[in-house]
Amino acid sequence: MDIESLVRTRRALHAVAELVLAGPQFRTSGTIRLRASLGGFATRAEPNVQVVGADLVASGQRLFLERTTCAALAAAIGVTAGAPAGLYQGGSGVGPEDVIEADPQPAHWIAHGFAVGDAALRRMFPGADPVIWPEHFDIGVTVAAVDYGVSPGDGFQAEPYAYVGPHTRQQGNYWNAPFGALATVRELGGVDGVLAFFEQGRQLVA
Repeated sequence: MDIESLVRTRRALHAVAELVLAGPQFRTSGTIRLRASLGGFATRAEPNVQVVGADLVASGQRLFLERTTCAALAAAIGVTAGAPAGLYQGGSGVGPEDVIEADPQPAHWIAHGFAVGDAALRRMFPGADPVIWPEHFDIGVTVAAVDYGVSPGDGFQAEPYAYVGPHTRQQGNYWNAPFGALATVRELGGVDGVLAFFEQGRQLVA
């Protein structure tokens, strides 16, 4: 997969998640939590908005994320673009008027990562409610002071990856990242591989 296209698409999807989904949802319903959904991700409360592949779907419309802005997308579905105010620092780094663009292939690969992560987390922790957080744009849970999840990629690892992040520093070959351990979704091969990676981390921390 073309890394430049992946990075461009991840930037666009992160911006939409933060400014068009989480921000309006927070201002309307008081929560920033997003969820994995079929083909992408979605709000958990009003307003009902989702991203499917490289499309924004809401209010009976399907808008392709091609050379557009979060402000334009939000206006088209009747909300105001903007990140949740006063809750965290960082985020996508994209403003409402900044141009974004998503490509279908990497968008579907990112959606696949969220779906795999959601399924693996639910199998490992029955009753868990994996959350996509708009700040880091990853899906995860925290159990017994250990973070488990899947990221669509970042400056440390460009590809979508699974991670285990203990809140205390660990030693050993498994722990290959500053925050704990990671392995790309591509190399893990699917839900079973991600689940095995999570389970190995849990056993090493215990």
